[in-house]
Amino acid sequence: MADMIELKATARPRAGKGAARAVRREGKIPAVIYGDKKDPETIAIDENELWKTVTKGKFLSSVFQIDIGGRKLRVLPRDVQLDPVKDRPVHVDFQRVAADGMIRVKVPVKFINELLSPGLKRGGVLNVVRHDVEVICPAEAIPPAFEFNLEGLEIGKSIHISAVTMPPNVRPTIINRDFTVATIAGASAKGEVEATPAAGAAPAAAAAGDAKAAAAAPAAKGGAAAAPAKGGAAPAKGAAPAAKPAAKK
Repeated sequence: MADMIELKATARPRAGKGAARAVRREGKIPAVIYGDKKDPETIAIDENELWKTVTKGKFLSSVFQIDIGGRKLRVLPRDVQLDPVKDRPVHVDFQRVAADGMIRVKVPVKFINELLSPGLKRGGVLNVVRHDVEVICPAEAIPPAFEFNLEGLEIGKSIHISAVTMPPNVRPTIINRDFTVATIAGASAKGEVEATPAAGAAPAAAAAGDAKAAAAAPAAKGGAAAAPAKGGAAPAKGAAPAAKPAAKK
Protein backbone atom coordinates (compact mmCIF):
# COMPACT_ATOMS: atom_id res chain seq x y z
CA MET A 1 0.00 0.00 0.00
CA ALA A 2 1.30 3.43 -0.87
CA ASP A 3 2.19 5.72 2.03
CA MET A 4 0.09 8.84 2.54
CA ILE A 5 2.13 12.02 2.08
CA GLU A 6 0.87 15.29 3.51
CA LEU A 7 1.40 18.68 1.92
CA LYS A 8 0.38 21.94 3.54
CA ALA A 9 -1.27 24.53 1.31
CA THR A 10 -3.05 27.84 1.47
CA ALA A 11 -6.19 28.85 -0.39
CA ARG A 12 -5.60 31.06 -3.43
CA PRO A 13 -8.67 33.19 -4.05
CA ARG A 14 -7.67 34.40 -7.51
CA ALA A 15 -6.74 32.51 -10.66
CA GLY A 16 -4.93 33.63 -13.79
CA LYS A 17 -1.39 34.33 -14.91
CA GLY A 18 -1.00 37.52 -12.90
CA ALA A 19 -2.11 35.86 -9.67
CA ALA A 20 0.16 32.87 -10.37
CA ARG A 21 3.18 35.13 -10.85
CA ALA A 22 2.40 36.89 -7.59
CA VAL A 23 2.29 33.52 -5.79
CA ARG A 24 5.67 32.51 -7.24
CA ARG A 25 7.24 35.78 -6.07
CA GLU A 26 6.25 34.74 -2.54
CA GLY A 27 8.21 31.48 -2.88
CA LYS A 28 5.15 29.30 -3.48
CA ILE A 29 3.85 27.18 -6.36
CA PRO A 30 0.30 27.68 -7.68
CA ALA A 31 -1.82 24.55 -7.99
CA VAL A 32 -5.39 23.50 -8.71
CA ILE A 33 -7.54 20.69 -7.30
CA TYR A 34 -10.38 19.32 -9.45
CA GLY A 35 -12.58 16.25 -9.82
CA ASP A 36 -15.07 14.32 -7.69
CA LYS A 37 -17.91 16.37 -9.27
CA LYS A 38 -16.90 19.48 -7.33
CA ASP A 39 -15.73 22.93 -8.37
CA PRO A 40 -11.98 23.40 -8.87
CA GLU A 41 -9.98 24.93 -6.01
CA THR A 42 -6.89 27.07 -6.47
CA ILE A 43 -4.19 26.67 -3.84
CA ALA A 44 -0.54 27.55 -3.24
CA ILE A 45 2.14 25.17 -1.91
CA ASP A 46 5.55 26.04 -0.48
CA GLU A 47 8.10 25.70 -3.30
CA ASN A 48 10.86 24.04 -1.24
CA GLU A 49 8.45 21.54 0.35
CA LEU A 50 7.00 20.60 -3.04
CA TRP A 51 10.44 20.32 -4.68
CA LYS A 52 11.68 17.94 -1.96
CA THR A 53 8.63 15.76 -2.52
CA VAL A 54 9.06 15.72 -6.30
CA THR A 55 12.75 14.76 -6.12
CA LYS A 56 11.95 11.72 -3.96
CA GLY A 57 10.39 10.06 -7.02
CA LYS A 58 7.02 8.44 -7.78
CA PHE A 59 5.32 11.82 -7.46
CA LEU A 60 2.66 11.09 -10.08
CA SER A 61 1.88 7.65 -8.62
CA SER A 62 1.43 8.62 -4.97
CA VAL A 63 -1.67 9.71 -3.08
CA PHE A 64 -1.26 12.96 -1.17
CA GLN A 65 -3.21 14.56 1.61
CA ILE A 66 -3.48 18.31 1.07
CA ASP A 67 -3.99 20.28 4.30
CA ILE A 68 -5.72 23.59 3.50
CA GLY A 69 -6.02 25.39 6.83
CA GLY A 70 -7.08 22.23 8.67
CA ARG A 71 -9.32 20.94 5.86
CA LYS A 72 -7.75 17.81 4.41
CA LEU A 73 -8.28 16.48 0.89
CA ARG A 74 -7.04 13.25 -0.67
CA VAL A 75 -5.58 13.94 -4.09
CA LEU A 76 -3.48 12.37 -6.83
CA PRO A 77 -1.04 14.52 -8.87
CA ARG A 78 -1.97 14.51 -12.55
CA ASP A 79 0.44 16.98 -14.12
CA VAL A 80 3.52 18.98 -13.16
CA GLN A 81 4.57 21.92 -15.30
CA LEU A 82 8.31 22.62 -15.15
CA ASP A 83 10.27 25.77 -15.86
CA PRO A 84 12.13 25.16 -19.15
CA VAL A 85 15.31 26.81 -17.81
CA LYS A 86 15.41 25.98 -14.08
CA ASP A 87 13.63 22.60 -14.47
CA ARG A 88 11.62 23.24 -11.29
CA PRO A 89 7.82 23.03 -10.83
CA VAL A 90 5.80 26.14 -11.71
CA HIS A 91 2.29 24.62 -11.52
CA VAL A 92 0.68 21.37 -10.35
CA ASP A 93 -2.70 19.77 -11.13
CA PHE A 94 -4.27 17.53 -8.47
CA GLN A 95 -7.33 15.28 -8.80
CA ARG A 96 -9.59 14.51 -5.85
CA VAL A 97 -9.98 10.83 -4.99
CA ALA A 98 -12.53 9.18 -2.71
CA ALA A 99 -11.44 6.81 0.03
CA ASP A 100 -13.02 3.84 -1.77
CA GLY A 101 -12.56 5.21 -5.28
CA MET A 102 -10.78 3.51 -8.16
CA ILE A 103 -8.13 5.54 -9.92
CA ARG A 104 -6.10 5.25 -13.10
CA VAL A 105 -2.35 5.54 -12.46
CA LYS A 106 0.98 4.59 -14.03
CA VAL A 107 3.11 2.18 -12.00
CA PRO A 108 6.87 1.95 -12.71
CA VAL A 109 8.49 -1.37 -13.64
CA LYS A 110 11.80 -2.76 -12.49
CA PHE A 111 13.81 -5.89 -13.31
CA ILE A 112 15.56 -8.30 -10.95
CA ASN A 113 18.09 -11.15 -11.29
CA GLU A 114 19.85 -9.68 -14.32
CA LEU A 115 22.98 -11.67 -13.42
CA LEU A 116 20.97 -14.89 -13.68
CA SER A 117 19.96 -14.28 -17.29
CA PRO A 118 22.10 -16.41 -19.71
CA GLY A 119 21.24 -14.03 -22.54
CA LEU A 120 22.58 -10.98 -20.70
CA LYS A 121 25.66 -12.94 -19.63
CA ARG A 122 26.47 -13.67 -23.29
CA GLY A 123 26.39 -9.99 -24.19
CA GLY A 124 22.67 -9.49 -24.72
CA VAL A 125 20.96 -6.19 -23.96
CA LEU A 126 17.79 -5.57 -21.96
CA ASN A 127 15.52 -3.55 -24.24
CA VAL A 128 12.81 -1.93 -22.09
CA VAL A 129 9.63 -1.37 -24.10
CA ARG A 130 7.55 0.08 -21.23
CA HIS A 131 9.07 1.89 -18.27
CA ASP A 132 5.68 1.99 -16.54
CA VAL A 133 2.33 0.21 -16.79
CA GLU A 134 -0.98 2.03 -16.51
CA VAL A 135 -3.44 0.30 -14.20
CA ILE A 136 -6.79 0.84 -12.53
CA CYS A 137 -6.61 0.25 -8.80
CA PRO A 138 -7.96 1.47 -5.43
CA ALA A 139 -6.50 4.77 -4.24
CA GLU A 140 -5.41 3.04 -1.06
CA ALA A 141 -3.62 0.20 -2.88
CA ILE A 142 -1.35 1.72 -5.54
CA PRO A 143 1.49 -0.78 -6.18
CA PRO A 144 4.92 0.83 -5.65
CA ALA A 145 6.32 -1.02 -8.69
CA PHE A 146 5.98 -4.17 -10.81
CA GLU A 147 8.97 -6.56 -10.59
CA PHE A 148 9.92 -8.77 -13.53
CA ASN A 149 12.28 -11.69 -13.01
CA LEU A 150 14.97 -12.13 -15.69
CA GLU A 151 16.32 -15.44 -14.38
CA GLY A 152 16.88 -18.02 -17.13
CA LEU A 153 15.98 -15.75 -20.04
CA GLU A 154 17.95 -16.19 -23.26
CA ILE A 155 18.56 -13.80 -26.15
CA GLY A 156 15.41 -13.31 -28.21
CA LYS A 157 13.03 -13.85 -25.29
CA SER A 158 10.30 -11.31 -24.45
CA ILE A 159 8.89 -10.36 -21.06
CA HIS A 160 5.11 -9.88 -21.11
CA ILE A 161 2.75 -8.34 -18.59
CA SER A 162 1.50 -11.82 -17.70
CA ALA A 163 4.89 -12.52 -16.10
CA VAL A 164 3.91 -10.45 -13.06
CA THR A 165 1.12 -11.24 -10.60
CA MET A 166 -1.22 -8.28 -10.11
CA PRO A 167 -2.36 -7.46 -6.56
CA PRO A 168 -6.06 -7.80 -5.76
CA ASN A 169 -8.33 -5.23 -7.45
CA VAL A 170 -5.49 -4.07 -9.69
CA ARG A 171 -5.73 -4.56 -13.46
CA PRO A 172 -3.96 -3.06 -16.48
CA THR A 173 -5.89 -0.65 -18.65
CA ILE A 174 -4.89 -2.83 -21.64
CA ILE A 175 -6.80 -6.07 -21.16
CA ASN A 176 -7.22 -7.45 -24.68
CA ARG A 177 -3.64 -8.63 -25.18
CA ASP A 178 -0.57 -9.84 -23.33
CA PHE A 179 1.59 -6.82 -24.20
CA THR A 180 5.40 -6.78 -24.12
CA VAL A 181 7.25 -4.98 -21.34
CA ALA A 182 10.85 -5.77 -22.36
CA THR A 183 12.98 -8.05 -24.55
CA ILE A 184 16.45 -9.58 -24.41
CA ALA A 185 18.11 -8.34 -27.61
CA GLY A 186 21.31 -9.70 -29.15
CA ALA A 187 24.64 -7.87 -29.03
CA SER A 188 25.25 -5.37 -31.81
CA ALA A 189 27.24 -6.64 -34.83
CA LYS A 190 28.62 -3.18 -35.51
CA GLY A 191 32.21 -4.25 -34.83
CA GLU A 192 31.99 -7.06 -37.37
CA VAL A 193 30.51 -4.78 -40.02
CA GLU A 194 33.25 -2.22 -39.54
CA ALA A 195 35.94 -4.90 -39.74
CA THR A 196 34.88 -6.06 -43.21
CA PRO A 197 35.89 -2.94 -45.21
CA ALA A 198 39.06 -2.64 -43.16
CA ALA A 199 40.16 -6.14 -44.20
CA GLY A 200 39.47 -5.44 -47.88
CA ALA A 201 41.23 -2.08 -47.80
CA ALA A 202 44.74 -3.58 -48.28
CA PRO A 203 44.00 -5.49 -51.53
CA ALA A 204 42.19 -2.46 -52.88
CA ALA A 205 45.14 -0.23 -52.09
CA ALA A 206 47.55 -2.74 -53.65
CA ALA A 207 45.44 -2.96 -56.79
CA ALA A 208 45.35 0.81 -57.02
CA GLY A 209 49.14 0.94 -56.60
CA ASP A 210 49.68 -1.66 -59.36
CA ALA A 211 47.40 0.22 -61.73
CA LYS A 212 49.26 3.44 -61.05
CA ALA A 213 52.65 1.78 -61.62
CA ALA A 214 51.42 0.17 -64.85
CA ALA A 215 50.22 3.52 -66.15
CA ALA A 216 53.48 5.21 -65.24
CA ALA A 217 55.73 2.58 -66.92
CA PRO A 218 54.70 3.22 -70.60
CA ALA A 219 54.89 6.92 -70.04
CA ALA A 220 58.44 6.67 -68.74
CA LYS A 221 59.49 4.36 -71.62
CA GLY A 222 58.03 6.63 -74.26
CA GLY A 223 59.61 9.65 -72.65
CA ALA A 224 63.07 8.09 -72.74
CA ALA A 225 62.76 7.24 -76.44
CA ALA A 226 61.45 10.63 -77.35
CA ALA A 227 64.11 12.58 -75.50
CA PRO A 228 66.76 13.89 -77.93
CA ALA A 229 70.40 13.15 -77.24
CA LYS A 230 72.61 15.93 -75.98
CA GLY A 231 73.99 18.00 -78.83
CA GLY A 232 71.42 16.86 -81.38
CA ALA A 233 70.30 13.54 -82.83
CA ALA A 234 73.06 11.11 -83.98
CA PRO A 235 73.08 10.32 -87.78
CA ALA A 236 71.90 6.92 -88.75
CA LYS A 237 74.57 4.36 -89.62
CA GLY A 238 75.42 4.34 -93.35
CA ALA A 239 73.73 7.62 -94.09
CA ALA A 240 75.48 10.19 -96.28
CA PRO A 241 77.11 13.01 -94.41
CA ALA A 242 75.42 16.32 -94.65
CA ALA A 243 76.70 18.55 -97.46
CA LYS A 244 79.00 21.37 -96.46
CA PRO A 245 77.95 24.86 -97.41
CA ALA A 246 79.67 26.26 -100.47
CA ALA A 247 82.48 28.71 -99.84
CA LYS A 248 81.85 32.29 -100.74
CA LYS A 249 83.82 33.71 -103.60
